[in-house]
Amino acid sequence: MTPSPRSEMLFVLLQYLLPHHLQSRLVHWVTRRRWRWLNRLLMPWFIRRYGVNMDEAQESDWRRYPCFNALFTRALRPEARPLRASEETQLAIPVDGTVSQRGDIAADRIFQAKGHDYSLLSLLGGDAHRAGQFHKGRFATLYLSPRDYHRIHMPIAGRLEQMVYVPGRLYSVNSITVRQLPGVFARNERVISYFDTAAGPMALILVGALHVGSMDTVWAGNITPPYGRYIRHWHYRDRAEPIQLAKGEEMGRFNLGSTVILLFADDTVDFDAALEPGAPTRMGEVLGRLRTPAA
Repeated sequence: MTPSPRSEMLFVLLQYLLPHHLQSRLVHWVTRRRWRWLNRLLMPWFIRRYGVNMDEAQESDWRRYPCFNALFTRALRPEARPLRASEETQLAIPVDGTVSQRGDIAADRIFQAKGHDYSLLSLLGGDAHRAGQFHKGRFATLYLSPRDYHRIHMPIAGRLEQMVYVPGRLYSVNSITVRQLPGVFARNERVISYFDTAAGPMALILVGALHVGSMDTVWAGNITPPYGRYIRHWHYRDRAEPIQLAKGEEMGRFNLGSTVILLFADDTVDFDAALEPGAPTRMGEVLGRLRTPAA
């Protein structure tokens, strides 16, 4: 049954009262306990409840996972997600999930849902220089549900230039909250990675959510928790050994599900026409194409 607008609004209003970070710290702690009795209760229930396909996992037997988070962030067999976006000019879908929105960035505004948009400048933590790089560019917002594979991969080869942690709340990012809560992605805690690519500058943004206050990258490990109160920056552009990631290579993961936002500069990429809001995504499939051939 579809929830009424009134019940949706009540759901969102209740989130204002929740101790977001306290709850997320508790979930973070519980999901890392190596308590056999808890895992024997939690893991089979989770697999059944969300229809998790364990046949795709590198380790298909849930009993071999030491804790729930290890199961949740499980690796897949390489053949389960072949890189189908193999042509040089193709972009790869970075995650399993669902298209929340995708399209053009209208000056400084990004479309969230009917009746709601939010500021590119706010999303990027107030960095006017970076926001200017994506002015009138393109964006894709991809939602990961609990059943999905929760590792994030590169849509295109790139050299890491900077990583930024932006503190914030941890509202849910499910479809109800996205429809009802203005600017939720620019309010929530997030980790922004900036890459130099054949498409020009690219931002890959990991958005935290309720019970999803833990995000990792392959080059820095765990970013949160602990949760911060201030914006933090890590600079990589001038390193003697640059961090280069290939298309399809893992760049990070969510410890429980959330949302990834991709930003590209103006006139650099075209998204696949089939990826309309609500369309399922599968890591390694075609996200779109470069407008000009890669060098």
